[in-house]
Amino acid sequence: MESGNFRVIGLMSGTSLDGLDIACCDFSKSSGKWTFSLLKACTREYSDDWRRKLTDAHLMSAEGLLKLDVEYGRFLGQRVNDFLEGGSLNVELVGSHGHTVFHSPQQGLSYQLGFGKAIAFRCGLPVVSDFRMDDVLAGGQGAPLVPAGDYYLFGDYPYCLNLGGFANISEKKHQGITAFDICPVNFVMNRLAAKKGQKMDRDGALAKEGKTHPKLLKALNALDYYKQTPPKSLGREWVVRFVDPLLSRFCMSAEDALSTYVEHVSHQIAAVLNQQKQNKQVLVTGGGAKNGYLVQRITEKTRHQIIIPDQKVIDYKEAVVFAFLALLRHLGEINIFSSATGAGRDTSAGTLFMPGKGHSRLP
Repeated sequence: MESGNFRVIGLMSGTSLDGLDIACCDFSKSSGKWTFSLLKACTREYSDDWRRKLTDAHLMSAEGLLKLDVEYGRFLGQRVNDFLEGGSLNVELVGSHGHTVFHSPQQGLSYQLGFGKAIAFRCGLPVVSDFRMDDVLAGGQGAPLVPAGDYYLFGDYPYCLNLGGFANISEKKHQGITAFDICPVNFVMNRLAAKKGQKMDRDGALAKEGKTHPKLLKALNALDYYKQTPPKSLGREWVVRFVDPLLSRFCMSAEDALSTYVEHVSHQIAAVLNQQKQNKQVLVTGGGAKNGYLVQRITEKTRHQIIIPDQKVIDYKEAVVFAFLALLRHLGEINIFSSATGAGRDTSAGTLFMPGKGHSRLP
């Protein structure tokens, strides 16, 4: 890599299983400040077979999970090949978040599918993956991972709010940056929409048709997680243990459940934002940023200025950030802040996998 100018691909697969986001970015550093340019990006939807495999991965045997780890790594490497086919992007590095199967930092565990060596062998490029475990081993939550990107690439915004499978927020302060997961969002809402035969509640149309269920809303807002102070993070396991039983306890239509859940999400996000009395800008990205009804309810409950950026930033901000985290790791620079995760120290996290001398892309 030439000093000061780097071209990297980022891969992001979220818990909501919307698809694989791929972003190719140029990063430059001048006078100590990082900037980026998004050159090309796309989302590859998962086939029904892949969606089933990723959804059920936590149920597999150890041997089955190891096989899937390699298979998914090859799949990711091939998607990079497809992305680069017929072009002249001359990419130097790939950063892959992987697909989270287990996230239990209190047990010293966070595991993302997508073996980095398999990706590197298939696409013929150096790959950085497995970003979370360095931080977990240092005593942290291993999440959120995006604060370094928020700090260096989106530093003009005091708050960065991502509405993905889970909502997470970064707040810039004079002494650095803090971040944490707020609540589940699309991970729950997509499953409720599936009851109506839809992959998602597009623009919140179903939620708008429903009525809020006061008892369910009260029970959701009373969950202990919301009383905990950061650092803290969420995963599939928490939803299965605490949210799913509440949704099952109260019998209601999918529309009413979605309406109630939108109120829950907007309440929790507004509660976090409204702790800051000064009116500040909040950059909102992720799939939930395209849910007009959800954004409306958040806006109505907070005094802050909600900023919805252009479509590419909404869709690919996290893929851009994982390209950037991979670059920082390659350069040996800090990419995970202990102020966000609660670890004992900052880390330059991720494992670098080389394709091997003489290797090029495999068919």
